[in-house]
Amino acid sequence: MVLSTLFLDLDAYFASVEQQERPHLRGKPVAVAAVATDSTCCIAVSYEARPYGIKTGTHVGEARRLCRNLNVVEARPSMYVAYHHRIVAAVEQCIPVHAIHSVDEMSCRLMSNESDRTSAIAIARKTKNTIHETVGRHLRCSVGISCNRFLAKVASNMQKPDGLVVIERSELPDALYGLTLRDFPGIGRKMLRRFQREGITSVQQLCSMTGSELSDIWRSVEGSRFWYALHGYDTPEIPTHRRTFGHSHVLPPKWRTREGAYAVLNRLVHKAATRMRMNGYWATKLAIYVSIMPNVKWSEWVHLSTCKDTLTILESYERLWRLCPEGKPYQVGLTLYDLVADASATLPLFPVENHRIRVSDTMDRINLLFGRNAIYFGGMMGAEESAPMRISFTQIPDPTSTC
Repeated sequence: MVLSTLFLDLDAYFASVEQQERPHLRGKPVAVAAVATDSTCCIAVSYEARPYGIKTGTHVGEARRLCRNLNVVEARPSMYVAYHHRIVAAVEQCIPVHAIHSVDEMSCRLMSNESDRTSAIAIARKTKNTIHETVGRHLRCSVGISCNRFLAKVASNMQKPDGLVVIERSELPDALYGLTLRDFPGIGRKMLRRFQREGITSVQQLCSMTGSELSDIWRSVEGSRFWYALHGYDTPEIPTHRRTFGHSHVLPPKWRTREGAYAVLNRLVHKAATRMRMNGYWATKLAIYVSIMPNVKWSEWVHLSTCKDTLTILESYERLWRLCPEGKPYQVGLTLYDLVADASATLPLFPVENHRIRVSDTMDRINLLFGRNAIYFGGMMGAEESAPMRISFTQIPDPTSTC
């Protein structure tokens, strides 16, 4: 049977990069945290730390209790992004990258002369060796190969770390019976509860269901798509449309004032608006939210006039901010949503709107040329270095990003 997809999953990626960069951490238990304090949680854990019961999401204080010789390091997102691009370049030496799914996951399509088991395994091994030799020997990746991307991703998680698993269509569904329902992409906690309510608790039961039955559980056609993927069909992928651009930030103690929260939110507006323009979108709504100690959560939103320039969004933010209640803020965030793609946006009618767009585009170019925050609106004065780069599950910052 034809194999179509090779899926790469970098094992314990952030922790592995830290071990690659810091020789004294190699072979030792490592936990990466956004801020290296006991009150935060681990965002990545090395394989050496996992036998102690430490996993992603474990509080750093608890992790230190579980493992007295744990090495806690502060995350360095810009370095992880730089390594990501080096890894992509290494993979491209062996096989073209078809899609990047996150900072530590990507998939490649196999050509017709590469789709037999022997050829696909040879490409996978060459790719793994190239990453080791050109990027770093302490970076390990697990590879899954199958007849569609869904099953290739499942296979990449079946043997870790540094695994290589092939699932051919002729091996289905038996090859999946050792898994649990949560091992499949698309089945999270909420979906698992729906399955349990229907009496479905094993992969054998899952594989025996029809597409119609799965659609009933999903309450959408997505259940039918899941059925085709689960049974090895290589169906066309559905194009996705970006829905939001947003950022949030837990304020350090020195910024937990009304003035500090205002400046940091202003900075987040700059970041979100810049990302939105660079990805080719306009926004029609803005929402901001503020968490105030001890337990007040406030949010508000406003319509925008289908805009993409920073100044117009800042003006709307100013109006919302006046409604924010008094108190000691500890977290702020915003979302630009109901997006319109460049190709579908109605162009501005008035000269002032066009002028504002040109100003924002010029600011983007200046920041790209001279570095982040080379130019910005005055409301974020003092907060230029707040809300540093973070890496989301699906958004990979460009190394030259202005935000």
